[in-house]
Amino acid sequence: GTLSGADENPANASPGTGSTTVTYDDIAHSLRVQATFSGLLAPTTASHIHIAPAFGANGGVATQTPSFVGFPLGVTSGSYDSSFDLTLTSSWNAAFITASGGTAAGAEAAFGAGLKAGLAYLNVHTSQFPGGEIRANLGAVPEPATWATMLGGLGLIGGMMRRWTSVRFA
Repeated sequence: GTLSGADENPANASPGTGSTTVTYDDIAHSLRVQATFSGLLAPTTASHIHIAPAFGANGGVATQTPSFVGFPLGVTSGSYDSSFDLTLTSSWNAAFITASGGTAAGAEAAFGAGLKAGLAYLNVHTSQFPGGEIRANLGAVPEPATWATMLGGLGLIGGMMRRWTSVRFA
């Protein structure tokens, strides 16, 4: 996702920009968060992932609060790359666990559903914008093996179409 003030709710005119890649593996029960950002108007105070009740709306914090462990705080630019074991309650916001059945497994299930539904976003909060200075709405992108299968299937369909278009009727 692309981090911007325009994607905040309400939108703001921050010149801050950045990008994030959030990789969720439901088999390994892991989450990798990678982010870079710059140009913020004020120092960072927190960053985490929210799950919203509807696309574009503000939602509750799903991941660690007040911020991801090790996220660069007190800066206007930086980068972050960390992985989390989603079987551990320490990877989640306690309120999100409670709202998701009281277990880390329930939190992970709710998180995965939110990601798949396009209701998740990563937020970077600052002292000037305590509700969030820049935000990236997270959308599902198939992992490489799925892409390869999809592209292979398209190649097969394309080959079939070439054969169908070359058939002559007498």
